[in-house]
Amino acid sequence: MTRNTWYNSVENDVLTHARRLPVQMDFGISADFSVPGAVSRLRLARQIRQDMWRLLRGLRGFSPVVQVSVSGGLARVNAGGAIDGVLPARARDQLAALLSNPRKRARWLRHARKADL
Repeated sequence: MTRNTWYNSVENDVLTHARRLPVQMDFGISADFSVPGAVSRLRLARQIRQDMWRLLRGLRGFSPVVQVSVSGGLARVNAGGAIDGVLPARARDQLAALLSNPRKRARWLRHARKADL
């Protein structure tokens, strides 16, 4: 049986999308995104979390956390999470490369764009 529970909370305009509570960030990488128009913080966090999980799922005890705040035309993302054991040095570099990948950023923002109602 697969557990499909994700916790979402908003505090001080920062959306936190995490696998378990309380949220624990043993490591994290921050990135700023230029956002043209309105975006859903939750959709953006989910897309980043999915790609981050695909990249780092081999880390023992990895529990992803993505935090997103949007102000004006800028989204600030803090992605990382908790890990059981020692964090390999390459994990930070891999995560930084993921968050700076222009093709993935474009896909995440396309998906997160709020639809006109």
